[in-house]
Amino acid sequence: MNNVTDTVKTPVSREKNTYEKIETPEKIPALESTYTIGRISEMFHIPISTLRYYDSEGLFPDIRRDGGIRKFTDREIEQLHVIECLKKSGLEIKSIKQFMEWCSEGSSTYGLRRELFLRQKEAVEAEISRLEKTLDMIRYKCWYYGQAIKDGNEDRISEMLPDKLPEEIQALYDHAHEE
Repeated sequence: MNNVTDTVKTPVSREKNTYEKIETPEKIPALESTYTIGRISEMFHIPISTLRYYDSEGLFPDIRRDGGIRKFTDREIEQLHVIECLKKSGLEIKSIKQFMEWCSEGSSTYGLRRELFLRQKEAVEAEISRLEKTLDMIRYKCWYYGQAIKDGNEDRISEMLPDKLPEEIQALYDHAHEE
């Protein structure tokens, strides 16, 4: 809450357009933006049913409701960013729920939370490595078929395999064929 003292002009008479000044010390709550489930669905490109599922699984432990309607705040938006990150990293909802529970428990769980992220970091790095290998195969094949189109056949390319390709292409080929 903010303490605010302000001078407010209060109409004395509408006809004469006159005002009196009064001092109004008061506490004004900090305004917090809220979003409907539909707006969050649009923002994150996540079905409303998925957001309801996350809520039913306890992934938004402090979400406010107004007349039964979920009111998402910046806090839930940040939680959703983390949830989506963990999902994309391969973590299951059960483990994400455990993470959210650790967050509610406070600083005593920092170590557990860090370990979870370290494990997910390793998993994502391994996936990136697999994808880079796949991308190198795709790059090699783009070059391969570009050459085959120019030549009208694959004969010249076949003579270069497996170790007489142009240097840059050889590096792609070798990486894509590593065990």
